[in-house]
Amino acid sequence: MSSERLTTLDLKEMKKRKEKITMVTAYDYPTAQLLDEAGVEFILVGDSLGNVVLGYDTTIAVTLNDMIHHGKAVVRGSKRAFVVVDMPFLTYQVNSEDALRNAGKIIQETGAQGVKLEGGLEIVEAVRSITQAGIPVVGHLGLTPQSAGQLGGFKVQGKDPTVAKKIMEDSLLLEEAGAFSLVLECVPWQLAKAISERLSIPVIGIGAGKFCDGQVLVFHDIMGLYTGKRPKFVKQYAQARSVMLKGINDYISEVKQGLFPDEKHSFTMSEEVLAAVLE
Repeated sequence: MSSERLTTLDLKEMKKRKEKITMVTAYDYPTAQLLDEAGVEFILVGDSLGNVVLGYDTTIAVTLNDMIHHGKAVVRGSKRAFVVVDMPFLTYQVNSEDALRNAGKIIQETGAQGVKLEGGLEIVEAVRSITQAGIPVVGHLGLTPQSAGQLGGFKVQGKDPTVAKKIMEDSLLLEEAGAFSLVLECVPWQLAKAISERLSIPVIGIGAGKFCDGQVLVFHDIMGLYTGKRPKFVKQYAQARSVMLKGINDYISEVKQGLFPDEKHSFTMSEEVLAAVLE
Protein backbone atom coordinates (compact mmCIF):
# COMPACT_ATOMS: atom_id res chain seq x y z
CA MET A 1 0.00 0.00 0.00
CA SER A 2 1.44 3.38 -1.03
CA SER A 3 2.23 5.85 1.74
CA GLU A 4 1.63 8.86 -0.51
CA ARG A 5 -1.45 11.02 0.04
CA LEU A 6 -4.36 10.00 -2.18
CA THR A 7 -5.58 12.48 -4.78
CA THR A 8 -8.89 13.26 -6.48
CA LEU A 9 -7.59 11.33 -9.50
CA ASP A 10 -6.92 8.25 -7.36
CA LEU A 11 -10.50 8.32 -6.04
CA LYS A 12 -11.98 8.78 -9.52
CA GLU A 13 -9.86 5.87 -10.77
CA MET A 14 -11.27 3.70 -7.97
CA LYS A 15 -14.76 4.40 -9.31
CA LYS A 16 -13.67 3.46 -12.82
CA ARG A 17 -12.28 0.17 -11.51
CA LYS A 18 -15.51 -0.36 -9.54
CA GLU A 19 -13.40 -0.52 -6.36
CA LYS A 20 -15.44 0.55 -3.33
CA ILE A 21 -14.29 3.65 -1.45
CA THR A 22 -14.38 3.92 2.36
CA MET A 23 -14.97 7.21 4.15
CA VAL A 24 -15.07 7.64 7.94
CA THR A 25 -15.33 10.76 10.07
CA ALA A 26 -12.51 11.83 12.36
CA TYR A 27 -12.21 14.83 14.64
CA ASP A 28 -8.82 14.34 16.31
CA TYR A 29 -5.23 13.17 15.86
CA PRO A 30 -5.41 9.60 17.29
CA THR A 31 -8.59 8.74 15.36
CA ALA A 32 -7.01 9.98 12.13
CA GLN A 33 -3.93 7.85 12.81
CA LEU A 34 -6.12 4.81 13.40
CA LEU A 35 -8.15 5.29 10.21
CA ASP A 36 -5.04 5.97 8.15
CA GLU A 37 -3.33 2.84 9.45
CA ALA A 38 -6.45 0.78 8.70
CA GLY A 39 -6.43 1.97 5.09
CA VAL A 40 -9.50 4.24 4.91
CA GLU A 41 -9.27 6.26 1.68
CA PHE A 42 -11.39 9.26 2.64
CA ILE A 43 -11.40 10.97 6.06
CA LEU A 44 -14.19 13.47 6.65
CA VAL A 45 -13.78 16.11 9.33
CA GLY A 46 -17.54 16.48 9.58
CA ASP A 47 -19.46 19.30 11.20
CA SER A 48 -21.10 16.36 12.97
CA LEU A 49 -18.37 17.11 15.51
CA GLY A 50 -20.96 19.53 16.91
CA ASN A 51 -23.11 16.57 17.99
CA VAL A 52 -20.42 13.94 18.48
CA VAL A 53 -17.61 15.88 20.17
CA LEU A 54 -18.90 19.27 21.31
CA GLY A 55 -22.28 18.19 22.70
CA TYR A 56 -24.53 20.43 20.59
CA ASP A 57 -28.01 19.33 19.54
CA THR A 58 -27.37 20.27 15.90
CA THR A 59 -24.51 21.17 13.58
CA ILE A 60 -25.67 24.78 13.26
CA ALA A 61 -23.58 26.03 16.21
CA VAL A 62 -20.30 24.74 14.72
CA THR A 63 -18.00 27.58 13.65
CA LEU A 64 -15.31 27.93 11.01
CA ASN A 65 -12.69 28.05 13.76
CA ASP A 66 -14.05 24.80 15.23
CA MET A 67 -13.63 23.08 11.87
CA ILE A 68 -10.13 24.47 11.37
CA HIS A 69 -9.06 23.45 14.89
CA HIS A 70 -10.19 19.85 14.42
CA GLY A 71 -9.12 19.74 10.77
CA LYS A 72 -5.53 20.57 11.72
CA ALA A 73 -5.41 17.67 14.16
CA VAL A 74 -6.81 15.19 11.63
CA VAL A 75 -4.39 16.23 8.90
CA ARG A 76 -1.46 15.88 11.32
CA GLY A 77 -2.67 12.40 12.23
CA SER A 78 -2.99 11.13 8.65
CA LYS A 79 -0.46 10.55 5.90
CA ARG A 80 -2.28 8.65 3.14
CA ALA A 81 -6.02 9.36 3.37
CA PHE A 82 -7.66 12.19 1.43
CA VAL A 83 -8.91 14.60 4.12
CA VAL A 84 -12.06 16.65 3.51
CA VAL A 85 -13.31 19.32 5.92
CA ASP A 86 -16.98 20.31 6.15
CA MET A 87 -17.74 23.98 5.60
CA PRO A 88 -20.06 24.92 8.49
CA PHE A 89 -23.39 26.73 8.38
CA LEU A 90 -23.36 30.20 6.74
CA THR A 91 -19.73 30.02 5.61
CA TYR A 92 -20.69 29.43 1.95
CA GLN A 93 -24.41 30.19 1.57
CA VAL A 94 -24.23 34.02 1.57
CA ASN A 95 -22.25 34.53 -1.66
CA SER A 96 -19.50 32.98 -3.77
CA GLU A 97 -16.86 35.39 -2.54
CA ASP A 98 -17.44 34.44 1.09
CA ALA A 99 -17.49 30.78 0.14
CA LEU A 100 -14.14 31.00 -1.65
CA ARG A 101 -12.54 33.02 1.15
CA ASN A 102 -13.67 30.56 3.82
CA ALA A 103 -12.77 27.49 1.79
CA GLY A 104 -9.31 28.96 1.20
CA LYS A 105 -8.91 29.64 4.91
CA ILE A 106 -9.77 26.01 5.73
CA ILE A 107 -7.30 24.61 3.19
CA GLN A 108 -4.54 27.07 4.05
CA GLU A 109 -4.76 26.62 7.82
CA THR A 110 -5.50 22.88 8.07
CA GLY A 111 -3.57 21.45 5.13
CA ALA A 112 -6.66 19.40 4.17
CA GLN A 113 -7.12 18.26 0.58
CA GLY A 114 -10.70 19.42 0.07
CA VAL A 115 -13.92 20.87 1.49
CA LYS A 116 -17.51 19.64 1.57
CA LEU A 117 -20.65 21.75 1.03
CA GLU A 118 -24.32 20.86 1.49
CA GLY A 119 -26.91 21.74 -1.13
CA GLY A 120 -27.65 21.75 -4.83
CA LEU A 121 -28.69 24.50 -7.23
CA GLU A 122 -28.48 27.17 -4.53
CA ILE A 123 -24.75 26.60 -3.95
CA VAL A 124 -23.62 25.75 -7.48
CA GLU A 125 -21.94 29.13 -7.99
CA ALA A 126 -20.06 28.75 -4.70
CA VAL A 127 -18.85 25.30 -5.80
CA ARG A 128 -17.81 26.68 -9.17
CA SER A 129 -15.89 29.55 -7.55
CA ILE A 130 -14.08 27.26 -5.10
CA THR A 131 -13.14 24.63 -7.68
CA GLN A 132 -11.94 27.24 -10.17
CA ALA A 133 -9.55 28.43 -7.47
CA GLY A 134 -8.10 24.92 -7.37
CA ILE A 135 -9.77 23.63 -4.20
CA PRO A 136 -11.37 20.17 -4.51
CA VAL A 137 -15.06 20.11 -3.50
CA VAL A 138 -17.28 17.29 -2.29
CA GLY A 139 -21.02 17.90 -2.67
CA HIS A 140 -23.71 16.66 -0.26
CA LEU A 141 -27.35 15.99 -1.23
CA GLY A 142 -30.40 14.24 0.20
CA LEU A 143 -30.67 14.73 3.94
CA THR A 144 -28.50 17.78 4.56
CA PRO A 145 -28.20 18.25 8.36
CA GLN A 146 -27.56 22.02 8.18
CA SER A 147 -31.00 22.48 6.60
CA ALA A 148 -32.80 19.58 8.31
CA GLY A 149 -35.39 21.97 9.76
CA GLN A 150 -36.40 23.10 6.30
CA LEU A 151 -36.59 19.47 5.15
CA GLY A 152 -39.01 18.56 7.94
CA GLY A 153 -36.46 16.91 10.20
CA PHE A 154 -34.10 13.98 9.83
CA LYS A 155 -36.12 12.02 7.28
CA VAL A 156 -35.43 10.04 4.12
CA GLN A 157 -35.37 12.37 1.11
CA GLY A 158 -36.42 11.55 -2.46
CA LYS A 159 -39.30 9.14 -1.98
CA ASP A 160 -41.63 11.33 -4.03
CA PRO A 161 -40.92 12.10 -7.70
CA THR A 162 -40.54 15.88 -7.31
CA VAL A 163 -37.84 15.68 -4.63
CA ALA A 164 -36.15 12.69 -6.28
CA LYS A 165 -35.94 14.55 -9.58
CA LYS A 166 -34.45 17.61 -7.86
CA ILE A 167 -31.79 15.47 -6.15
CA MET A 168 -30.90 13.92 -9.52
CA GLU A 169 -30.75 17.32 -11.23
CA ASP A 170 -28.73 18.84 -8.39
CA SER A 171 -26.21 16.01 -8.56
CA LEU A 172 -25.62 16.70 -12.24
CA LEU A 173 -25.31 20.43 -11.56
CA LEU A 174 -22.71 19.84 -8.83
CA GLU A 175 -20.65 17.61 -11.11
CA GLU A 176 -20.86 20.21 -13.89
CA ALA A 177 -19.78 22.93 -11.44
CA GLY A 178 -16.61 20.98 -10.67
CA ALA A 179 -17.33 18.86 -7.60
CA PHE A 180 -15.08 15.80 -7.71
CA SER A 181 -17.24 13.65 -5.42
CA LEU A 182 -20.73 13.58 -3.91
CA VAL A 183 -22.19 12.38 -0.61
CA LEU A 184 -25.79 11.11 -0.77
CA GLU A 185 -27.48 10.88 2.63
CA CYS A 186 -30.73 9.09 3.46
CA VAL A 187 -32.14 8.58 -0.03
CA PRO A 188 -33.78 5.44 -1.47
CA TRP A 189 -31.19 2.99 -2.79
CA GLN A 190 -32.78 2.99 -6.25
CA LEU A 191 -32.26 6.74 -6.60
CA ALA A 192 -28.70 6.50 -5.26
CA LYS A 193 -27.95 3.71 -7.74
CA ALA A 194 -29.28 5.77 -10.65
CA ILE A 195 -27.22 8.80 -9.62
CA SER A 196 -24.06 6.73 -9.10
CA GLU A 197 -24.44 5.28 -12.59
CA ARG A 198 -25.17 8.65 -14.18
CA LEU A 199 -22.26 10.57 -12.62
CA SER A 200 -18.60 10.12 -13.55
CA ILE A 201 -17.49 11.26 -10.07
CA PRO A 202 -17.47 8.98 -6.99
CA VAL A 203 -20.77 8.90 -5.07
CA ILE A 204 -20.43 8.13 -1.36
CA GLY A 205 -23.55 6.90 0.39
CA ILE A 206 -24.78 7.08 3.97
CA GLY A 207 -28.19 5.49 4.27
CA ALA A 208 -28.25 5.30 0.47
CA GLY A 209 -27.82 1.60 -0.22
CA LYS A 210 -24.98 -0.57 -1.50
CA PHE A 211 -24.86 0.60 -5.11
CA CYS A 212 -22.97 3.83 -4.36
CA ASP A 213 -19.26 3.97 -5.19
CA GLY A 214 -18.40 4.08 -1.48
CA GLN A 215 -19.80 4.41 2.01
CA VAL A 216 -19.36 6.82 4.92
CA LEU A 217 -20.18 6.40 8.60
CA VAL A 218 -19.40 8.37 11.74
CA PHE A 219 -16.46 6.83 13.62
CA HIS A 220 -18.30 6.88 16.95
CA ASP A 221 -21.21 4.96 15.39
CA ILE A 222 -18.92 2.31 13.91
CA MET A 223 -17.18 1.81 17.24
CA GLY A 224 -20.32 1.66 19.37
CA LEU A 225 -19.47 4.71 21.45
CA TYR A 226 -23.15 5.73 21.73
CA THR A 227 -25.84 4.02 23.79
CA GLY A 228 -28.82 5.97 22.45
CA LYS A 229 -31.06 5.28 19.47
CA ARG A 230 -29.18 4.56 16.25
CA PRO A 231 -30.30 5.55 12.76
CA LYS A 232 -31.40 2.63 10.58
CA PHE A 233 -28.37 2.99 8.32
CA VAL A 234 -25.82 2.64 11.15
CA LYS A 235 -24.08 -0.68 11.74
CA GLN A 236 -21.90 -1.06 14.83
CA TYR A 237 -18.70 -2.98 14.17
CA ALA A 238 -17.31 -2.83 17.72
CA GLN A 239 -18.45 -2.26 21.29
CA ALA A 240 -15.67 0.15 22.22
CA ARG A 241 -17.74 2.00 24.82
CA SER A 242 -18.13 -1.06 27.03
CA VAL A 243 -14.39 -1.81 26.76
CA MET A 244 -13.54 1.79 27.69
CA LEU A 245 -16.04 1.82 30.54
CA LYS A 246 -14.54 -1.38 31.97
CA GLY A 247 -11.06 0.14 31.77
CA ILE A 248 -12.14 3.24 33.69
CA ASN A 249 -14.02 1.16 36.28
CA ASP A 250 -10.98 -1.08 36.82
CA TYR A 251 -8.78 2.00 37.27
CA ILE A 252 -11.16 3.50 39.84
CA SER A 253 -11.35 0.19 41.71
CA GLU A 254 -7.56 -0.26 41.92
CA VAL A 255 -6.98 3.31 43.06
CA LYS A 256 -9.65 2.98 45.77
CA GLN A 257 -8.11 -0.32 46.99
CA GLY A 258 -4.56 0.99 46.96
CA LEU A 259 -3.53 -1.47 44.24
CA PHE A 260 -2.44 1.22 41.79
CA PRO A 261 0.21 2.41 41.46
CA ASP A 262 2.28 -0.61 42.46
CA GLU A 263 6.09 -0.88 42.53
CA LYS A 264 6.24 -1.54 38.80
CA HIS A 265 4.54 1.79 38.07
CA SER A 266 6.54 3.85 40.63
CA PHE A 267 10.00 5.45 40.69
CA THR A 268 12.55 4.93 43.43
CA MET A 269 15.58 6.62 44.99
CA SER A 270 18.53 5.40 47.06
CA GLU A 271 18.33 5.23 50.83
CA GLU A 272 21.39 7.49 51.07
CA VAL A 273 19.73 10.27 49.08
CA LEU A 274 16.55 9.91 51.09
CA ALA A 275 18.52 10.11 54.37
CA ALA A 276 20.26 13.27 53.19
CA VAL A 277 16.91 14.87 52.32
CA LEU A 278 15.42 13.99 55.70
CA GLU A 279 18.34 15.35 57.77
